[in-house]
Amino acid sequence: MSPAAVSTRLACAGRVLDLSHPQVMGILNVTPDSFSDGGRFLALDNALRHAEAMVIAGATLVDVGGESTRPGALKISDEEELQRVAPVIEAIAARLDVVVSVDTSSPAVIRESARLGAGLVNDVRALQRDGALQAAAETGLPVCLMHMRGEPQTMQQLTHYEYLLAEVHDFLQLRIRACEAAGIPAGKIVLDPGFGFAKTQEQNLSLFKHLDCLQKLGRPLLVGVSRKSMIGAVLGREAKDRLCGSLALAALATTCGVGILRVHDVAETLDVVRMVGAVMAAR
Repeated sequence: MSPAAVSTRLACAGRVLDLSHPQVMGILNVTPDSFSDGGRFLALDNALRHAEAMVIAGATLVDVGGESTRPGALKISDEEELQRVAPVIEAIAARLDVVVSVDTSSPAVIRESARLGAGLVNDVRALQRDGALQAAAETGLPVCLMHMRGEPQTMQQLTHYEYLLAEVHDFLQLRIRACEAAGIPAGKIVLDPGFGFAKTQEQNLSLFKHLDCLQKLGRPLLVGVSRKSMIGAVLGREAKDRLCGSLALAALATTCGVGILRVHDVAETLDVVRMVGAVMAAR
């Protein structure tokens, strides 16, 4: 897999990320029911300590999410989501030198998170919820658009594709055009293939193998596979024991020119990125 040439600088509310090499995004779920770490960081002090530890380990982004999107997860109200994420976003933005990403589909949460200091909108629904596209455009922030079908409650019933790669490509291309029409330029867009979202195990593996097909869209890619079930299915390990599989996929993504790796284990992933980068840069 060989990376295609894409623009590599992403301006995020006063900070600029260089995506010519992978940036590591640390995951901070302030939810009671996320698949890997649900409930661990509901208290503000715990969330802030974890964010600080990830920044010290080398994360350049911290992705704060208040709504679980694991298969079967239930939707929550905007008010409940804001109660979870707003204090955390505000505290991190005020105290840590890092881009705060908000993992949300809610227009209200998008607007308030931007006001509190978020620098990136990361939406698993690719800004398709009513009002989300307009809200994101109003903030002026960059956005990450992910491929998914349906909702978390239904997505694993929607895994039939005639041509998986082409359909994921075409969906993301249409969402790029929708963003541009709403006033979000292509230079502010990152794309996420959506591993584990409306995809079978074989489809996840095939999509990963052919990531270079999505590079043709000309936008940086975000890959989020840390501790996911696609690793568990291959290795037969529970979420807490999937570090080696997660790092193997991080190495493969790095060779493919991925711009952002969304992970639980920041220090270990950075070691992989640096080692792979050193080999790739050697004469």
